[in-house]
Amino acid sequence: MKAQYSLREIVSKLGGELVGDGEIAITRVASLANAKTGHISFLSDSKYRSSLTETKASAVILAPAHRDETTLPRIVTENPYAYFAKISELLNPAPLIQPGIAASAVVSETAVVPDTCTVGANAVIGAGVVIGEHVVIGPGCVIGDNVTIGSGSKLEAKVVIYHGCVIGAHCHLFAGVVIGANGFGYAEDDGRWVKIPQVGRVVLHDYVDIGANTTIDRGALDDTVIEEGVKLDNLIQIGHNCRIGAHTVIAGCVGIAGSARIGRQCKIGGAAMILGHLQIADGVTISPGSMITRTITQPGTYTALMPFQAHEDWLRTAASLRHIGDYAERIRQLEKAMVSLKHQQDNIEKN
Repeated sequence: MKAQYSLREIVSKLGGELVGDGEIAITRVASLANAKTGHISFLSDSKYRSSLTETKASAVILAPAHRDETTLPRIVTENPYAYFAKISELLNPAPLIQPGIAASAVVSETAVVPDTCTVGANAVIGAGVVIGEHVVIGPGCVIGDNVTIGSGSKLEAKVVIYHGCVIGAHCHLFAGVVIGANGFGYAEDDGRWVKIPQVGRVVLHDYVDIGANTTIDRGALDDTVIEEGVKLDNLIQIGHNCRIGAHTVIAGCVGIAGSARIGRQCKIGGAAMILGHLQIADGVTISPGSMITRTITQPGTYTALMPFQAHEDWLRTAASLRHIGDYAERIRQLEKAMVSLKHQQDNIEKN
């Protein structure tokens, strides 16, 4: 059920500076363009300043630099976008979930499931599982033997956690997530592929969010580790033995091959690909669609893609790229020839 708060109540809960009528009632959040009476919006980018003058919102959230650009009631804060997210959570509280185990759930007698937990219909919890307080296991989830899940974590419908994996506290795994499936490890033997047993685990630290249908493979020998506060979008593949540093965010359809090491507080754009055994330094941003083929040792933004073209133009560009080494060599020869000609000219002028 949605809540309603006055601006004054919001500031008392979340902080910030109130400017204007604090008794304005706020019922929901909205964009500047679509907001109506009772709504609150935000401005965090100067390019949307024109929308601020036209908005029908009852109140707005602004950075100090923009505090005097409207007469609307407003909350002034250093990070309007994050403040907006907190108000949205305040106005849209999560529905209350009653603890208990559904009659159709299958729970091993050796599993530890506190009374404060919720286990949905048709969920399966294996032997030796240890679950913390206030955990929610959605309908159809499968929790393998000897899995540990920390307090306050939530698994949406049909999440699969393979044996031995560790889920930290306050994690949120969305529908269809698969944690701890076998990594893609094979050894070639006389023209055939022999499966390498994947005996490591997946370990998620606290406050990790994982989007729908994302898969994280278990380690071949060492664990695959996702550190504290990492946020993963939908449809991401993380290979065996990877390590993702704390508070890194990764957008949808990214693929990270085995044994890659991603630093802390990185930002990886959608559909980027990172080859195996590479290391990405802390604080790196990778543009969407980039193919990362070498280790990155310094923070910064990295891009590895070509702008789209008409197909015929792209074919010509690709053909030119194939000969770029030849072109470079020709340029070097021309530079040498020019230097030689310059020397000859200088000698003629001296004589």
